[in-house]
Amino acid sequence: MDTPIGGTTAVARAHSNIALVKYWGKRDEVRNIPAVGSISITLEALSTTTHVSFTPDASEGRDQDEFWLNGQLTLAPRVNRVLDLVRERAGFTGRATVTSTNDFPTGAGLASSASGFAALALAASSAAGLDLRPRELSILARNGSGSAARSIFGGYVEMHTGHLDDGSDAFAEPVLDGAAWPLSVVVAITDHEAKTVSSTHGMAGSRASSPFYPAWVDTGEQDLAEMRSAITDRDFPKLGELAEHSCLKLHALMLTSRPPLIYWNAGTVAAMHTVRALRDSGVAVYFTIDAGPQVKALCAPQDVAVVAEALAATPGVRETRTSALGRGAYLMAS
Repeated sequence: MDTPIGGTTAVARAHSNIALVKYWGKRDEVRNIPAVGSISITLEALSTTTHVSFTPDASEGRDQDEFWLNGQLTLAPRVNRVLDLVRERAGFTGRATVTSTNDFPTGAGLASSASGFAALALAASSAAGLDLRPRELSILARNGSGSAARSIFGGYVEMHTGHLDDGSDAFAEPVLDGAAWPLSVVVAITDHEAKTVSSTHGMAGSRASSPFYPAWVDTGEQDLAEMRSAITDRDFPKLGELAEHSCLKLHALMLTSRPPLIYWNAGTVAAMHTVRALRDSGVAVYFTIDAGPQVKALCAPQDVAVVAEALAATPGVRETRTSALGRGAYLMAS
């Protein structure tokens, strides 16, 4: 491949994902390598669209990148890190203008960093003239956000923590295409505002202070093995039970950190009880919650209407969105 000169543009879209087996904690903060593996599903209804344009050469004008998020000029060192990795691989020094837009609340516990950095990895590498394989894109996206490595792919996805110090074996890969086993997700949004403690800071605090953190790492492989089995067998009750277990184990880790990390609000707790009441009434539905106050209810497509109606009527739930399983990151016309 010839060395690109920059001055090119690409546009990519990627979708948010929610982890069924959660990721929390890093074994290498510099390379953003997770301490535990994870398994997720990609959501069709939540997406990020990112435009990247490179100038021909840093000496021709700007010496800094620009990052615009939802119309606001934003300082984002992790965006610069991903762009630096792209420039290093492509062999040029051009600066970038990045414009990124989310169609759902940003930084609010809906994995906007996952969709955002997956879209950035694909758009930036394409604009730089690189044609990266999916695994390479996953590793690049991981350098911005650990969960972004999974949003490169659609359907059911597993993230491997790897063992190598350079992170070359820490990547995500598909487990099962979403069309092979359709599921629906109802997202109960209880707060549209960005959370006050980022996942990155929360992970560091839990690793340093929670007495449960070693057990969290030690039990990760068992959770992954059971979830793989549930997906292979198309066993929804088992998948749902494991997802709730991993979710509550994650939040127990946060609650026992010092200072404690409490992302839930009254609407979060009420939505959890709504899901459990639905299940008691015979509806197969299970909840999961990431690092934030939003509840995601997992159910079969035929049950999505009754689950959405019940969650919309739950006190503290401000908005609901329904989603099928989505596709991986893709390029759009620029």
